[in-house]
Amino acid sequence: MNPIPEIYQIKAPLVQSTYLVDGQLKAWTGPFSEVYSSISSTEHYAPTLLGTIPTMGESAADEVVQSAVNAYDKGQGIWPTMKVADRIKCMEHFVAQMKLTRAEVVKFLMWEIGKSLVDSEKEFDRTVEYIYDTIEDYKELDRNNARFTKSQGVNAMVRRGPLGVVLCLGPYNYPLNETFSLLIPAIIMGNTVIFKPAKHGVLLISPLLEAFRSSFPKGVINIVYGRGRDVASPIMKSGKIDILALIGNSKSAIALQDQHPNKNRLRLILGLEAKNPAIILPDADLDLAIQECVTGTLSFNGQRCTALKVLYVHESIVDEFNKRFAAKVDALSFGNPWESGVFLTPLPESEKPNYIQELIDDATQKGAKIINVKGGTRTENYIFPAVLFPVNKEMRLYHEEQFGPVIPILTFKDIQEPLNDMAESNYGQQVSLFGRDIKTIAPLIDTLVNLVCRVNLNSSCQRGPDIYPFTGRKDSAVGTLSIHDALRSFSIRTFVASKDNAYNNEILQALLDSKASNFINTDYIL
Repeated sequence: MNPIPEIYQIKAPLVQSTYLVDGQLKAWTGPFSEVYSSISSTEHYAPTLLGTIPTMGESAADEVVQSAVNAYDKGQGIWPTMKVADRIKCMEHFVAQMKLTRAEVVKFLMWEIGKSLVDSEKEFDRTVEYIYDTIEDYKELDRNNARFTKSQGVNAMVRRGPLGVVLCLGPYNYPLNETFSLLIPAIIMGNTVIFKPAKHGVLLISPLLEAFRSSFPKGVINIVYGRGRDVASPIMKSGKIDILALIGNSKSAIALQDQHPNKNRLRLILGLEAKNPAIILPDADLDLAIQECVTGTLSFNGQRCTALKVLYVHESIVDEFNKRFAAKVDALSFGNPWESGVFLTPLPESEKPNYIQELIDDATQKGAKIINVKGGTRTENYIFPAVLFPVNKEMRLYHEEQFGPVIPILTFKDIQEPLNDMAESNYGQQVSLFGRDIKTIAPLIDTLVNLVCRVNLNSSCQRGPDIYPFTGRKDSAVGTLSIHDALRSFSIRTFVASKDNAYNNEILQALLDSKASNFINTDYIL
C-alpha cells in the first residue's frame, strides 16, 4: 500500500452535529450514523471511518417543512418577492464563500465516493462555473423580461416566478455538481428548498453549511440528514412540497410521488436511469471508437447515468474491436483517488462488487465469456471491469443498468437490430454513433433523435457542456436540466396585464417611476 499524502489524510473523523433549519445551524441531539469510506487507511484492509451524521426522522422532517413553508409564506416571503438583483447578490456571496472550501470538499469527494483527484477537482470547479453561468443566464432572462408588451389592447409584463417549496435529492456519483444543478436554479428563482444529501457524498456538504446559512434569508435553504424513507417520505406526505427535484432511481421517484396527497400539484424534475448504447458501424475509426468507448464505459467506473452501458459492434469488425478493446481495458490503472494517473478507483458501495459479480455469473451461465484477462478480478473494495461477449437478451446485464465496471458487447448485422432494441427499451437518454459514411449516418441520425435526446457522433455520451439540454425520454428523465432550461423548470410564467387606457397607463407609469414594486420594474441588471 502506497502511503497517503498528508494533505489527503483523515486525521480525525468529522462529527457533523448540526443541521440547517430556519436560518440556523441547529445542534442535533438525537442519534447519529457513522460514515465509512471503502478506502482503507491502514496496511491491512479495513474501511475508514470518515465521520458521523445525524440520523433524522419525522420530527426533523416536519421542522424543515415548516421552515421552508414559512420562508415562502404563500408567496409573500422575503425571498420570493425579492428583487432579482438582490437574489443574485445572495448567490454571488454564496459562491464566493464556497470557493474557500475547495480543498476540503475535494478531499471528501475522494474519500466518500472514490472519485479521482483530477475528477474531484474538476467537479468542484465545474460546479462553481455552473453557478456563475446560471447567474449570467438569469440576468439575461430578467433583461429580456424587464419590459411591457402590448397585444390586442392589453399591456402586459411577463416574468418568471417561483413555484413554492422544493424537495431536492441529489445523487451519490456527482454529489456536488448534479445536486447543485438542481439546488442552484431552484433557489435563485425564488423558491425555498429542503435538501437531503445522498447516502454517499454527505460529509462533503459540511464545509458548505455556513456558506448556505450566511448567504440566504432564513428558511430559504434547509439541510437535513437521514434515510430517505425516514426523512423524505414524511416530507412528501405533508403535501406541502410543490416540486420534487431528484436525480437517482425511478423506483425512488415513483415511491415519493405516490406519497404526495395532491400529485396533480406536484411538479417533477427528475434525472433517472439510462442504458445508453454505442453503435459501432463497419467503417468506424476503430482507434477513436475504442478510446471513446473505454472512456464512455469506465469513467468513474461506469457510475454515471451518461455512461455507455451496452456496445453494439457490427459483426464484420467485432473480432478486431473486441481484441483491442479488451487489451485497452486491461491496461487501465487501478489505485486510490490521489494516486497520479489513476483511472479506476475503489467503489463507494460495499455491496457493488457482489452485484457486478452476479451480473457476470448470470451472463457467463447463459453463454457469454469474459474476454479480458483481468475481468472480474476481486479486491476488498473493487472488481476489475469485465468485458462480456457475446451478450444476449436473456441476460440480466442486457436489461439492468449496471452502474458499475462491467461491459456487455453485442453484435449486429442489420442496423435495424440496435434501433429496434432502443425503441423497445424503457430508457432514452443518449447514444454514441461511430462511423464515417454520411449516406449511412444521415438517416440513422434522423431516427436516433426520435429515440433519445442526444446523439453523440464519434464521441462518448456525456452531460456537458452545461448550456446544452440535459434530459431523456421514457423512464430516463422528466424535465430538462441545462443552465438555460433549469431556470425555467424551477419557475412559472406569470404576468401583470391591464387594458391599454389612460387610467391604467397612468398607474403603471407611477409604479415604474416609484420603483415600489419588485415585479413591475424595467431595471436593467448589468
